[in-house]
Amino acid sequence: MPMSYYLILSAAMFAIGVLGVILRRNPLVVFMSLELMFNAANLVFVAFSAYHQILDGDLFVFFVMTTAAAEVAVGLALMVAIFRAKRTIDLDEMSMLKG
Repeated sequence: MPMSYYLILSAAMFAIGVLGVILRRNPLVVFMSLELMFNAANLVFVAFSAYHQILDGDLFVFFVMTTAAAEVAVGLALMVAIFRAKRTIDLDEMSMLKG
């Protein structure tokens, strides 16, 4: 398959992720959109790594995936803590936590 297919798919995934972050107010949907953006970047790394026959891209994808998993765990823990304190996890209501 040509590399352009992978790049087009990755660009579409990244655009959907950006739209999800910008347009949605639900924190769970925002986290899923962020993960979609990470996976779009990972797809580009793997595509270029396979095209150039170098394993550096695959190794970088491994580190990005472990960092994304840690980010999701911390984000979900924060959402649970905020829900217990405020009884809502609406992003518009979280602006009240500034100070």
